[in-house]
Amino acid sequence: MLLEAMSDRIRHRGPDDGGVWCDAQAQVGFGHRRLSIVDLSPAGHQPMLAASGRYMIAFNGEIYNHLDLRAELEKAGAAPQWRGHSDTETLLAGFDAWGIEPTLIRAVGMFAFALWDREKRVLTLGRDRLGEKPLYYGWQGSGAARAFLFGSELKALHAHPAFEKRIDRDALCLYMRHNNVPGGHSIYQGVHKLLPGHLLEVSLQSPEPVIRQYWSGAEVALRGVQQSFGGSPEEAVDALEALLRGAVRQQMMADVPLGAFLSGGIDSSTVVALMQAQSSRPVQTFSIGFHEDIYNEAKHAEAVARHLGTQHTELYVTPEQAMAVIPNLPSLYDEPFSDSSQIPTYLVSELARRHVTVSLSGDAGDELFCGYNRYQITASLWSRLSSVPAGVRSAAAWFLTRLSPQQLNSLSASLPGASRWANIGEKIHKGAGVMSAGSAAELYLGVISQWKDPASIVAGGAEPATLLNRPAHDLAGLGDVERMMALDMLTYLPDDILTKVDRAAMGKSLETRVPFLDHRVVEFAWQLPLAYKLRKEAAGYTTKWALREVLYRYVPRSLIERPKMGFGVPIDTWLRGPLRGWAEDLLSEQRLRREGFLNPEPIRQKWNEHLGGQRNWQHQLWCVLMFQAWLAKESEPVLLESAA
Repeated sequence: MLLEAMSDRIRHRGPDDGGVWCDAQAQVGFGHRRLSIVDLSPAGHQPMLAASGRYMIAFNGEIYNHLDLRAELEKAGAAPQWRGHSDTETLLAGFDAWGIEPTLIRAVGMFAFALWDREKRVLTLGRDRLGEKPLYYGWQGSGAARAFLFGSELKALHAHPAFEKRIDRDALCLYMRHNNVPGGHSIYQGVHKLLPGHLLEVSLQSPEPVIRQYWSGAEVALRGVQQSFGGSPEEAVDALEALLRGAVRQQMMADVPLGAFLSGGIDSSTVVALMQAQSSRPVQTFSIGFHEDIYNEAKHAEAVARHLGTQHTELYVTPEQAMAVIPNLPSLYDEPFSDSSQIPTYLVSELARRHVTVSLSGDAGDELFCGYNRYQITASLWSRLSSVPAGVRSAAAWFLTRLSPQQLNSLSASLPGASRWANIGEKIHKGAGVMSAGSAAELYLGVISQWKDPASIVAGGAEPATLLNRPAHDLAGLGDVERMMALDMLTYLPDDILTKVDRAAMGKSLETRVPFLDHRVVEFAWQLPLAYKLRKEAAGYTTKWALREVLYRYVPRSLIERPKMGFGVPIDTWLRGPLRGWAEDLLSEQRLRREGFLNPEPIRQKWNEHLGGQRNWQHQLWCVLMFQAWLAKESEPVLLESAA
């Protein structure tokens, strides 16, 4: 059966149970795979019919306050005769009593769902506020074979005969800039991601999807800044701690073993500290270690775990173990994705799944509490640059780039104290690119871009408009730092961070939960004055100040205060060493020309410069390599359209 074949493609997301439902007369059907977390009994089986018989649902995610919603329904006399204690049943009862949007506004959770209204014969798709759970959709095929497809991952859509699998070159441009396919796009023409906080309605009578927003992160940011918290710093920390404790407590709801990722940084340590403070037994925590000190956070995680008294498990991995993950990445992510921290994220998920079914994470702390150094650096740099006339800056940038980075490096080698001028050519060219920016928004786009001009390497591609490359009028009331934070919350967080974690963890049948993305925490974080997040002190600026103060109530400052580390692997040296042959094959000029998607010249130039040690192009090259590896992994022929 087709529905079974589609849902079997995502069995890893739900290995415990599966079901299908079909209404042949209405020409609609659902397939569902279940990872049993709450209510392990058959009463939690899906697709699930509402008690009224009106709605049929396939639901992915968790509603953390569903017991509160049940109590509200019971108090109002609107509760059905409960069949079990799953949050899916609660959600359906809410839809019956209050309607779809009012129920979602009451709900605290992460989710993606498909809902069939048997009375109105309308299909509704919905996605959570911040984009923790994925949802793809689109019309595919033509004529009598045309079908509206949807699913948590693209591989489910692949199983349908109407799926066309035609690569979108414009979306490929976006990928080359951002290392992911962002926003409402997918790598395939005609297939989209439902944006966070949105609902979609479609029917045979009205086949053009109607999309509306029920929660706006942009509005939350603006409203929070305009109606900021008026209490003292200490009161702000008290309020934040109370909100986070509540969010963590609700997200510890599970009928299966539960734990947490722990890196030893501020965000994960805060989540684990609040878990342990509310647990009667040691919380299970997990971290990955590397033998190269520059990438190893495991020793810091172990120190925090020891102080908090968690049951800590760590695994030190070799470069060979890490590189062994790479062949699995294209099928794991379904579309090109090249944040290289996907590798350790997969490894720590694999480790955690040996012991637990649910793991909490500290993601989103940087976006909500001003944790990225690039915010302050970009805003500070623009405040200086903006005082210099644009013409002068452009002329200076032109002059500085007359010589190549290699020529500038050669010249610097003859200067006194040559070691101080190492790679000066690369630094001068980067600085010149900064100087030519026309606004703080343009400067920030350059900072977060992989390929600065992606249309120059994608044959026949043109970059579509996004929140990041067009004026964001809905964020016009924010200052430079807050605007960058808001853009990251709306783009980088769902498109990169949450995508990375969802696919890596669900690839091992592990559910991840993000307490910082309780929408009440998000809304309060935006009400905090910027000075409570980015705090100026005698020694300089302290990032995430209020969050740090919450953590220091549980963990000594000495265990946390250290330079920020990324969660990464040494891609740059791997490409010059053990991965060189693999990369050379994927980047060969003949192959690139034969496939017809990418222009070989700029790619080959960066590859040769990287191999020669003149430049470190690891991020740009990894972006290309992950596309090439994904392209090679496609099991069926890709429809190649003309690049004209």
